[in-house]
Order: sequence, then structure tokens, then C-alpha cells
Amino acid sequence: MSFNPPSKPEHINSDVVRKYKIFLRQHIGKTKANLRSSTINTYLIALRSFLRYLAVQENLTVMSPEKIELLKVGDRRIKVLTEEQISALLAAPLSSKKSFALRDAAILELLFSTGLRVSELTRLNVTDVNLKTREMSVLGKRRKVRVVFITDAAADSLKRYMDSRDDKYLPLFLRTSGPKSDPLSDQGESLRLTTRSIWNIVHHYALESKIIADPSPHTIRHTLATILLRRGADLRSVQEILGHENVSTTQIYTHVTNPQLKEIHKKFHPRNK
Repeated sequence: MSFNPPSKPEHINSDVVRKYKIFLRQHIGKTKANLRSSTINTYLIALRSFLRYLAVQENLTVMSPEKIELLKVGDRRIKVLTEEQISALLAAPLSSKKSFALRDAAILELLFSTGLRVSELTRLNVTDVNLKTREMSVLGKRRKVRVVFITDAAADSLKRYMDSRDDKYLPLFLRTSGPKSDPLSDQGESLRLTTRSIWNIVHHYALESKIIADPSPHTIRHTLATILLRRGADLRSVQEILGHENVSTTQIYTHVTNPQLKEIHKKFHPRNK
């Protein structure tokens, strides 16, 4: 099915939006599958923003953005590691004799210490780290700055890694193979680890630790949030730590963070023995 948009934005109405939704539902994406509801909602949100811009900035009489209803999306399924699994993952680089083991240990510890998104981690520079105060300012989504905190274990790991470096390059985490960098031209920018490299590092040590869950860097972020909530941290604080714009995003963790619910159910339900 094809979709022919109206020639003028003023002609966008409920019928046009309905046909657009049908088109998106039937569209086949790059993965050779239909678009997910969350992906379709991304397009609809963009349309809302476009209409809002036309109304406010261009003073055009267009369809109200609030009339465009998003598709219902089921609860997100999140993957988390147990405390035993995350401990095994963090310890995995310590048994390696490879030259990059200190770097990898620092990466894993910092991910679990701060809950950084992998994109935020790769943008870090040496000058961002303050081991004395054990905190960092991080530029997150929508260019919002937040403070993240470095645990004692992460600080020790970072210090060992930074002490092992004899360069003056700016990026915090550098690749150790491939073409060299010109210290005068790019200050090591071409050596900066990519997001794919971080994914590969996590995957490698998960295999070394015999963790079958196949965790990603984002799994470590999920795991931190889950453990903090299970140990009594309040939802708003975890929201700030993770850099979520809305607390509703943080609430995806609440259904897996109350270990007492099962015991309460078992104790008080009349059909339990």
C-alpha cells in the first residue's frame, strides 16, 4: 500500500492520519518485518511536532497535534543480571593478561557504577573524570547535563587504567589496535572506542563468565537500576542517576524490584497452604 500525503499541511485531518497509520502498519522495514508499534509512534510523534511547529511558528491553521493518538505499546521487557552474574562479569578482565584488560575492567566498572548509556561512555574524555570527588558531569540525551557517581571499585579500576597510559590523548577509552593516531592533529580522537567496541567488550567478558543471558551495555544499566531499587533507593533518585527525562521511564523497573511481593503473596493469600 502506498501513501500520498496531502499537498498542503492544512489538509491533514483525521482521515489522512488514519491512512498514514495503516501505511505504517503495513510497511516493511530494513529487517524485512513490519514496523513495531514503538517505531510507528516515533513517526506519529514527529508528525505531532511538525503540526505544532506550523501552528506556533508559522501561524497556520492545522489539525491539533493532540488529536493524533499513539498506538498502545505493551510493557517493555527488560533484561537484568543477578548480583552474582554482574560480579562475575566485573571480575572477568582481572584474570586476563592482555594489555587491554585494565581498560576493559575500567569500562565495565564505570558502566555499573554510573549506569551510563554506551554513547555517553564513548564520549568521555580524561578531563571529565575527577577521582578525588568521585563524580563526573555527563552530557546525556537532549544535551542535558547530569552528575554521575564513581564507586570506590570503579575509581580504583580507573586509576589503574589511567596510570598505565603514557600518552596525552584526550579520549578516556582508546582502542589498542589498528592505525595509530597523530598526537598533534587529532589528540587521539581517531583512537576513541566506538559504541560497537563497547558492545563487543561486554559480550566477550559475558562469554568468559559463562553468562548465557548475552548482556549488552544497556543490560548493565538495567541491572544497576534494578539493584538500587531492590536495596531501597527511591524512584526519583534512580531517575536522576539514569538521566531519564520522565519518571514513567524509570517505572519499567518497579515490577522486578520488590523481592518481598512473592513472600507476601505466599503468606497472605487464602489459597496458599
